[in-house]
Amino acid sequence: MNDNTASNAQAVTKVNVYFNFRSPYCYLASKSMFSVVDQYRVKFLWKPFGGWAGRSSPERVKKKIHLVRQDVARSCKKMGIPFSPPPIETDPTLAGAVSFAAEKEGLLKPYIIEVMRQEWAEGSNIGEIDTLFEVAEVIGLSHECVEAASSDESYLVKMDENWQEAQSKGVIGVPSFTVDDQIFWGNDRIDSLKDHLHDLRLRNI
Repeated sequence: MNDNTASNAQAVTKVNVYFNFRSPYCYLASKSMFSVVDQYRVKFLWKPFGGWAGRSSPERVKKKIHLVRQDVARSCKKMGIPFSPPPIETDPTLAGAVSFAAEKEGLLKPYIIEVMRQEWAEGSNIGEIDTLFEVAEVIGLSHECVEAASSDESYLVKMDENWQEAQSKGVIGVPSFTVDDQIFWGNDRIDSLKDHLHDLRLRNI
């Protein structure tokens, strides 16, 4: 094997991860999406949204919330995980901002998993900083990091930029994963993402 072949064999493909903590389908995705990193030579590029970005409009949510909760409850039952939705007024923006701090500290995976557990399994309001302090204690993130991130305007700008970027790529909802021009929308498309990565010969062996 020459040097170029060896280099190509170790190449890492970037996967954009578009995510909104307020989506119950992101809760479902959080239980399996990290297996992609474990099984394939890929790097997740974390692209969270705040507010309503990547979600149905408030008017549409009012019409579909009963259906969505039935659908998610069935999926949770099949997966053997709890489902207890948070208060309707829960805003995901703060959780999204603090996720950047968790990523800097090397704690993004446990942060995502624990935030989603607190929100969708415990029914906690992740828009309240005390909830995120609880998350921080569980995963070993300092309160100072949470406080600093909560007031960092650059993180709000970054989340807005993430949503603009996602739309430019054709992304219309969360969770979405993109590899080059390929879009995989929904927690139920993670297997399709893996199939695509398999076709690219990126499986860890």
